[in-house]
Amino acid sequence: MRRALHLIVLILSLAMVPALPAFAVQPDEVLDDAGLESRARLISQRLRCPVCQGENIDESNAPISRDLRLFVRERLVAGDSDSEVVDNVVDRFGEFVLFDPRPTGSNLILWLAGPLMALIAAALAFRFLRGRNQVGPEVASLDADEQHRLDEIMRGK
Repeated sequence: MRRALHLIVLILSLAMVPALPAFAVQPDEVLDDAGLESRARLISQRLRCPVCQGENIDESNAPISRDLRLFVRERLVAGDSDSEVVDNVVDRFGEFVLFDPRPTGSNLILWLAGPLMALIAAALAFRFLRGRNQVGPEVASLDADEQHRLDEIMRGK
């Protein structure tokens, strides 16, 4: 009984531990220079896998991601800056590979659409709320016969 209780506690404690990210970087891909390797990891986390689409190339096991990781490291060893490496990958695969697309060209429409829609919604909400506070047309008062009939209904006759 005690052993079963220990097993249950162990299983529950392991279930509550958040999952650590699984990196797909193979040992043969890792650079000897720790500075270059950390730059390569940062760049790899910003680039989307062209096959998986929901994973960055640092986490993806797809062969194209491995090729891209090797390409990134190759360019860094050659002396390219981080932006030059990213630009080379974007030139090959398009802006789709960027998790954070650049606010230029046709992407500018997407960058501006959210704030613009929020401003339009705020203006419409302001106009709607301001209109609700205005007093509507005056209600006509009852004439003597209508008032007498209402009084009778209210008294229950």
